[in-house]
Amino acid sequence: MKFDSVARIIAATVVVAASFSLSACSAVEPADDRDPDAVRVAFYGDSYTLGTGASAVENRWSTVISEQRSWSEFNPSVNGLGFINNRSSFADNDLPGLIIADKPDIVIVTMGLNDNFSFDSRADDIRAQIADDFGRLTAALPDARFIVVEPFWYTDERPASVGKIISWVKDAADAIDADYIPDASHWIEGHPEWMASDGLHPNDLGYDAIATQMDQALRTLGL
Repeated sequence: MKFDSVARIIAATVVVAASFSLSACSAVEPADDRDPDAVRVAFYGDSYTLGTGASAVENRWSTVISEQRSWSEFNPSVNGLGFINNRSSFADNDLPGLIIADKPDIVIVTMGLNDNFSFDSRADDIRAQIADDFGRLTAALPDARFIVVEPFWYTDERPASVGKIISWVKDAADAIDADYIPDASHWIEGHPEWMASDGLHPNDLGYDAIATQMDQALRTLGL
């Protein structure tokens, strides 16, 4: 089966995942006990940052690295979300708006995977929205540190859109002087045993591998 056919099937599956929980991590975000003395870190991401496919919230990579650093985690990530894909709002009540309202010290961006499923019809919109989101976030949070992660990917087969979106994210990160973490699209490559039963998301082993890679990358950045 050609990739475009597979992509259409997966895109439909991801849309379903946005409405129906695939795991314990896709449910309601746990209650926020914000420590006013802790570094506040907000995560702008999709299901791979929400933790869909993990057996529990505490096993997702964002929570693992936050606990390692005693960070206060704010993770409003959304299943199926892209800069454009499955996004209906581009105003105050969207995910960037929630992050701005939270006033974090650090923002970690892990977006772009799902935009591959909208690439053929909305490439120009995707590229423009990446820059718009980054500009909006940095303008509203001038004192925050921004860390942009190369968009995740999940299959050994990589359509041309993956590289294109990665380059746009990297260019937009450079434009706002954000820290950039490369190679994340390869972190779970070649390890089918790291995937959950849905075949789309990491399992606990996969999230542990992502957490290990992310921990090393953040240490390189001095965090």
